Amino acid sequence: MKSLARVAMLVAATFPMVFSPVMQAQANPTAACAALADIRLPSTTIDAAQAITSGSFTPPGSTNAITDLPPFCRVTGVIKPARESEIRFEVWLPLQDWTGRFTGVGNGGWAGKISFGALAEQIRRGCASASTNTGHEAVPGVDAARFAFEFPERLIDFAYRAHHETALQGKALVRAFYGKPPEHAYFVGCSSGGYEGLMAAQRFPEDYDGIVAGAPANNWTRLMAGDLDWTLAVLKDSASNLPAPALGVLYRAVLAGCDSVDGVVDGLLEDPRRCKVDPADLQCTANQRPETCLTPAQVESARRVYGGLKDPITGAQLFPGLSAGSEPFWPNRDAANPFSIPIAHYRWLVFADPNWDWRTFKFEDPAGYQMFLKAESRFAPILNATDPNLRPFRQRGGKLLQYHGWNDQLIAPQNSIDYYESVISLLVGDRKDRTAVLAEVQSFYRLFMAPGMAHCDGGTGPNSFDMQAHLEQWVEHGIAPEEIIATHSINNVVDRSRPLCPYPKVAAYKGKGDTNDAASFVCRDPNETGGR
Repeated sequence: MKSLARVAMLVAATFPMVFSPVMQAQANPTAACAALADIRLPSTTIDAAQAITSGSFTPPGSTNAITDLPPFCRVTGVIKPARESEIRFEVWLPLQDWTGRFTGVGNGGWAGKISFGALAEQIRRGCASASTNTGHEAVPGVDAARFAFEFPERLIDFAYRAHHETALQGKALVRAFYGKPPEHAYFVGCSSGGYEGLMAAQRFPEDYDGIVAGAPANNWTRLMAGDLDWTLAVLKDSASNLPAPALGVLYRAVLAGCDSVDGVVDGLLEDPRRCKVDPADLQCTANQRPETCLTPAQVESARRVYGGLKDPITGAQLFPGLSAGSEPFWPNRDAANPFSIPIAHYRWLVFADPNWDWRTFKFEDPAGYQMFLKAESRFAPILNATDPNLRPFRQRGGKLLQYHGWNDQLIAPQNSIDYYESVISLLVGDRKDRTAVLAEVQSFYRLFMAPGMAHCDGGTGPNSFDMQAHLEQWVEHGIAPEEIIATHSINNVVDRSRPLCPYPKVAAYKGKGDTNDAASFVCRDPNETGGR
């Protein structure tokens, strides 16, 4: 690492007033870290700056230590860009072997927490990293969105302002500590983190050079409506419930009817959209054992989960349903513990009523539909990251990698395809050559669908891959990923690998070789036939 004297000279030359405290530290990294406590940044208070050199760190409020950590400087603080803002953040800075990279990391659900695990991963990679609680403290269950009811400005912080401010102040701390700005800035997240990544690409294209957006909750208001709809479909009464035996009936029928469609019988659907299974075909007949079939009420609830949310007047698709093959992972098996994220949204934002009972809501009723439309008008402009105009991000050289598991049980995977297609459609305009436009989009933005993968990880299919490494290669060396090898493990032993392909390509079996080996597959257009 450069001497602190050299760092101080560089910093002082650029920020003579803001960063003067660094010049007063002794010429060693630990002292330089401590000096960051005196840094002055816009609308920001630094609470602490401490060198962590023990190899482990126990997050506040936890008893579980994060281990195998290289030495780093931990900076904590709060940003207040608006009157109600209380954006907590942390920046972790390697004390040695810094790669020159800065990485923002995402959150999950309604956020409210620093993503310590993700910070640790970035430090192990040699990256400086930043995380934020997005401006509020996490509350469990259906009260998770209460912060937006009590402090409306904090909804903006949650939606996009907190991560933007954290990126700005995080980069400033990097510059103060190392004496130079990061060479490359990245963002990595899944679920709400994927949403945060797309929000950055759309609203703040200068923040990051490259973004990994996994299973993004970017169509937030429609996602909340869709998830609430299938919660109601399954839990509105006991007859509609889909317990494990019923889900097993659905899953076995899917595999029996569709597993071979992609040319390989392996328990995975390469593209579940090609699977045409009607729950009505599984309805119980006379004298049939109930564990082998579905009741009429279960048939209807399964259809609603697969079909997604539709406009009760026009029939238009408002949000897609879950995919065939994802049945073993569906939530909402217990009416006493429904999926809480959409219920929190409707209780605290849409109805703004702490006593609102989710069981009373019906989208198909005129009052329910009008409430949905009113909420869309009010909250979609704040919360949704669905703007297909990525031209500013592209023009500055930004690269975007998006992925989604086909077995995602919380965010319909078709949502990722819908957004990707919207970007293509915007660029197509009046042009007729989709192939040329697709190549244009793939010059900066690629989507990878993962067969058998559940929400962000897990599932029956290959679900472990290093998307960030591919992003770094693309941004720094111009090497775009033509395939990404994913693996599946049991007890830390890899038992299957498969290439993930840039949409719309799929992994096709070559016709010979081990079907559990990625080398036996090739990425190609789904309309092509034959092997390599």
